[in-house]
Amino acid sequence: MAEVIYGSEVSKDIRAELSEQIGALRAAGRRMPKLAVILVGDNPASLSYVTGKEKACTQVGMESELIKLPASTSQAELMAVVRRLNEDPAVDGILCQLPLPQGLDSAQVIREIRPDKDVDGFHPINVGKLHLKEDGFVPCTPLGCMELLHRMGINPEGKRAVVLGRSNLVGAPVARLLLNENATVTICHSKTENLAQVCAEADILIAAVGRAKMVTADYVKEGAAVIDVGINRNAEGKLVGDVDFASVEPKAGFITPVPKGVGPMTDYDLNDIVEMKKEHPCHKSKYWKIIRMGADIKIKCLGCGAAIMFPRSEFERKCKKLIEKADKTE
Repeated sequence: MAEVIYGSEVSKDIRAELSEQIGALRAAGRRMPKLAVILVGDNPASLSYVTGKEKACTQVGMESELIKLPASTSQAELMAVVRRLNEDPAVDGILCQLPLPQGLDSAQVIREIRPDKDVDGFHPINVGKLHLKEDGFVPCTPLGCMELLHRMGINPEGKRAVVLGRSNLVGAPVARLLLNENATVTICHSKTENLAQVCAEADILIAAVGRAKMVTADYVKEGAAVIDVGINRNAEGKLVGDVDFASVEPKAGFITPVPKGVGPMTDYDLNDIVEMKKEHPCHKSKYWKIIRMGADIKIKCLGCGAAIMFPRSEFERKCKKLIEKADKTE
């Protein structure tokens, strides 16, 4: 039976470590790190993600600045904002929330952000630095996968690693990170022959292909570490990963679940399902859906449909736990 590794617990540990480091800077009279986030338009999901980033900064003691621009913003106006932040010595990191409204070129924006402030790790220079084993920013999900491996006590050196998926956001960079730590790496994709056989040779298997429960027990070597990056909905609408958790868990040595595995699962987002400490008087369900995010959070009872709104601080006191993350691809 595999040891289940919860990303939410790792996230708490990392935030505690960051808080301690930033506290030491403050005690030494140093300037606090600052993240600038650009949000164009009023997409509710994007606003929710940005709110989560602001909350994370506050939790660890960082400063943050949100630059909200209307959906009518031109490419030239957006580029001017990026250049201003590039030149601001008080700003250490810049993040432009994607996707951008129709008509704006995100690739041009990514290339305009200074590489040493590109916290998403999307700038071509940072992509190149990753391949050259030079210091630079790395996309968060691949880096999170490596952090999970390290905290499992798994050293990739000499291990056979298989990455399912070759996207520029996850598959390709996580393969490079594994190679940089001296793993023997195979990248699999839609044209790979004998896929299950190739995967079953892996000591480390990372699934990032976007197909619900594709990885079954026959894909997995006895005792392997399995990291599931996939976010999918099954026929019943339930959030599931690329890995068939029920069949793989008895065979793997380590495994991450979906939800609560890879990703900052301690953040609450629009359409997440939560359990509150106190059950609703209808007694039809103990679960609630987040239907509004901001300074106030509104939740809807999944039993009777009644809605209640709290200040964010009160919501966090009364929330017992996160049950299911919303599918951010919707």
